[in-house]
Amino acid sequence: MEVIKQNGKIILYSDDGISIKMIFRNLTGKNFQGQEYADYIRYIAIESMGFKPGTIEYSRDGKIIGKGKIPTV
Repeated sequence: MEVIKQNGKIILYSDDGISIKMIFRNLTGKNFQGQEYADYIRYIAIESMGFKPGTIEYSRDGKIIGKGKIPTV
């Protein structure tokens, strides 16, 4: 099971082995840049997914794989 947490709360989870890693990369600016990234954060991450600006954690089977930050846009 892979999850993305914020403030200790699971926001997204999946066991498909692909989607959570891709979404984490989107959220941390590895897949998008500039205005495209700002729009993704504003309209998808914050308005649709329920994230807030701040630290996020990506973990697999309870082990933290990565940490990142969602910026204020």
